[in-house]
Amino acid sequence: MTSTDPSLTDPDPLTASLRRARAHHDLCRAALAAMVEGAQEHVVTAEDVSASGADAEVLGYVLRSRAKEMRELPEGPLFFGRLDFGADRGSAGDHAGQSYHIGRRRISEHPAAPPLVVDWRAPVSRAFYQASARDPQGVDVRRRFGWSPGSRGESADLTGMEDEHLGSRPAQQHSPESRLPESRILADEIERPRVGPMRDIAATIQPDQDDLVRAGLGVSVCVQGAPGTGKTAVGLHRAAYLLYTHPQRIRRDGLLILGPNPTFLSYIAEVLPALGETGVRQTTIADEIRKGIGSGSGPQPVRGEDDERAAAVKHDARMARVLRRALYARVDPAAAREDLTVPDGTYRWRVPAAVLARIVADVRAEEPPYATGRERVRTRVVRYVREQAERRAGPRGGAWAQKVARARPVGAYVDAVWPGVRPQEVVAGLLTQPSVLAAAADGVLDADERKALRWARPPRSWKSARWSAADLVLLDEVAGLIGHPDRYGHVVVDEAQDLSPMECRAIGRRAAFGSVTVLGDLAQGTTPWAARTWDELLVHLGRPEASVVPLTTGFRVPEAVVGLANRVLALLDVEVPPGRSLRRDGEVRIRRTDDVPHETVGAVRRALTYEGSVGVVAADPDVVRVREALHAAGIGTADADRPGARVTVLAAGVAKGLEYDHVVAVEPAAIAEGCGGVRGRGRGLHLLYVVLTRAVSRLDVVHARPLPFG
Repeated sequence: MTSTDPSLTDPDPLTASLRRARAHHDLCRAALAAMVEGAQEHVVTAEDVSASGADAEVLGYVLRSRAKEMRELPEGPLFFGRLDFGADRGSAGDHAGQSYHIGRRRISEHPAAPPLVVDWRAPVSRAFYQASARDPQGVDVRRRFGWSPGSRGESADLTGMEDEHLGSRPAQQHSPESRLPESRILADEIERPRVGPMRDIAATIQPDQDDLVRAGLGVSVCVQGAPGTGKTAVGLHRAAYLLYTHPQRIRRDGLLILGPNPTFLSYIAEVLPALGETGVRQTTIADEIRKGIGSGSGPQPVRGEDDERAAAVKHDARMARVLRRALYARVDPAAAREDLTVPDGTYRWRVPAAVLARIVADVRAEEPPYATGRERVRTRVVRYVREQAERRAGPRGGAWAQKVARARPVGAYVDAVWPGVRPQEVVAGLLTQPSVLAAAADGVLDADERKALRWARPPRSWKSARWSAADLVLLDEVAGLIGHPDRYGHVVVDEAQDLSPMECRAIGRRAAFGSVTVLGDLAQGTTPWAARTWDELLVHLGRPEASVVPLTTGFRVPEAVVGLANRVLALLDVEVPPGRSLRRDGEVRIRRTDDVPHETVGAVRRALTYEGSVGVVAADPDVVRVREALHAAGIGTADADRPGARVTVLAAGVAKGLEYDHVVAVEPAAIAEGCGGVRGRGRGLHLLYVVLTRAVSRLDVVHARPLPFG
């Protein structure tokens, strides 16, 4: 267990230590203010620098971005820990005899001066998370600072400190099986009531989480995380770590964070800014696809809706083969059977039909993106003409080649054999023309599946089509065959177990030259196409080599709640180990009643006597009735997209990824029967598992019908 500094047992030494720590924090605040002011001064100075217009613009952009980031840093404590290294250079290396305060970002009085605070992502900071009595890593003392909840960074909010003597502590006193966090400050921070958006966990990262956070840029990782294990926080902190360690490459190539829905994104939105990182694109896979296939007027809108059968077929991986066939069926070498004649002033060059056919066949065999293939055909036709011209009259310049490429006969030929096409034209043709679908799906989809795909009321043209969300996945696949979407240096995808194979392919295209962090829990899969194994999903992402790392120890969800959830887990068709919790606290109350609304009101009133947030979760059709009952009882509520509310009423289908100190689960049988589009797919119990694991302190289960888990 934690060893507390004996000098702190005397009030006077404690007061003196706190005074010194507060004075250091005051010094850090002054230095940070100077850093912010200095960043702005650099912007002003750079505006007067004499340089080329392009250089000045780039320099100005970089400095303005830096100044903006500094100004927008959230208020809060500037450090949360300290490392005191021993004097032995054999174990402490260059850090022997040094002390470092650890915080969310580096703070110094001058760029060349020793830091007053070391960034938690710096190499030396790793010992703060990894050092132990068994492996001190040169650390004599690890100190944690305790701050008042919700502190905005006032030094007076520093209320305590706790030392762990690693260098002088016998290793046998350390128990690797200890169930509780060794630090009381650490435990208090983990268990602190949660109201508002998700907080960062820079002060509480555990060793196994730290290993994942610090994985290299070229490494793709899949985290199978039980509820409350911090998998989302791990993904976000890994993003922050990569931005810190590879700033130029990540900012050049971009970093994308994908969440399941806008509610979830609003919940996690403040984590990266709190760690000093802004400008990261955080969106849903649906919105990322809409942006990628949009036109000049904006993202592609969704106006249609599929039944479950059609959506399931459209999300199936076999659709990739069908779409490729439909696209490349438009390539027709026989569309121009005659020789091609190309004008060159008063002269005419002839390209034999056999040469043209060979050009198209060679390009097809190379399997380039469709648009690239079209231009290769044009380029090779021009090359053939150029070779003839140069044999006859000597070298030809680039302007001559461009004139030939723009010649009307060349353009007409390319349009005939390899026509330009939009993704919308290909997909609309597939879904409206039975002959096109039959040819593309031959041997891939059966007759019933082809029937499910066809639009019942075909539009007059693709321009008037009412595209569904599943159609957009098809459009993105075709767009990826035609050209390349925006690509990112790293992609973090949360709740990945719910991705369809076609959605995985869309993400994989965006990370074609980067790496991915995949976060999820197979037990929480609630879509009809939810993954049952990670291996299959990683293949569709194009990352079969990614290692799957399990996180099974929960820090947020208490043992009582985990125990109930494990009863549901045992009924699910997934091979996931039962979760366990380091927290012995928590409370579960199961209340059977003939008046569910009345009992729900009582449960919420009881929850409001405690600190923290209250989430009331019901099956989708019951949400309005539950909210009306609470309002009639004088209890104000908010929707799930307001993470700072005290009482939130939400449908089970949007609960994933959210946390509440107290959860009231209303009528589990109704949730398990299916809501959020999972009816008839055997996923209702998975959804119930999600709901029960949203509670991080107390859980009330209110029901009139028999419980699905006995």
